Amino acid sequence: MSKQNKKQISGTQITSTISISLVLFLIGLMCALLLLARDISINVRENIKLTVVLNDEIEDDYRRRIERFIDASSFSQSVRYISKEEALEELISSLGENPKEFLGFNPLLASFEVSLNSVYANSDSVAVIESRLRNFEYIHRIIYQRDVIDMVNNNIRRVSMVLFGIALILLFISIALINNTIRLAVYSNRFLINTMKLVGATSWFIRKPYVKRGIINGLIAGLLAIGYLAGLLFYAKTQIGFEGMTITIQNASIVCFVIVLTGIVITSLSSYFAVGRYVRMSTNDMYFV
Repeated sequence: MSKQNKKQISGTQITSTISISLVLFLIGLMCALLLLARDISINVRENIKLTVVLNDEIEDDYRRRIERFIDASSFSQSVRYISKEEALEELISSLGENPKEFLGFNPLLASFEVSLNSVYANSDSVAVIESRLRNFEYIHRIIYQRDVIDMVNNNIRRVSMVLFGIALILLFISIALINNTIRLAVYSNRFLINTMKLVGATSWFIRKPYVKRGIINGLIAGLLAIGYLAGLLFYAKTQIGFEGMTITIQNASIVCFVIVLTGIVITSLSSYFAVGRYVRMSTNDMYFV
């Protein structure tokens, strides 16, 4: 093989790798957005509160019994006891007036403020939780905003479906683009493939170096895409002012794994099938493709 052909093949591989890395960057970006949307939805659901209002007649031992039950339950992320005095102080700070001054007594009741785990932050689960808490005595009422819970869950469901649909469309487009890029790269070697076939090389023997090169190119493209994504995240945080745009180590690991795995799988399979096309093609047909 002449130096010119080697340079041409090398240039084709570099161009192909860069093109694939840009496509993988889009896949990684969408994957990061999906994970970020999931974390935001969990955070929003866990900010939904359930208030358990207690009667004045409740004794401390029974109150602690209810608190232990709530704290040990799977639906509870955290529980906070608010005494009558604390409730009065919070009301005064928010309204600027003390109802005790003109009523002569504290009209507020003690309560538990329960932060729900995200999986239980829906109307059906809250109804079950309410029925379980009703088994205890001295519970005056249970307060939660059903409309807010339904609105939050409906909005999260819509946003998730839109992002998931975009991710699927982008994945199909990415597979098509990467496959076409690799087919163009293999196209320049079609006569070399035909020569190897004519001298008796098996199909796998011909495909093996191309599949191996595809795996290496997919790995390199994946690492480049991770670099692009890290650069974009750093720029967004430092230059645009998205300080809250953070990604956990677990999510970052998932995104990196998805990018590298997608790059390796698509490039290796595309190389396998692209070479197979020319392995099955006759010598005369190669002049017309």
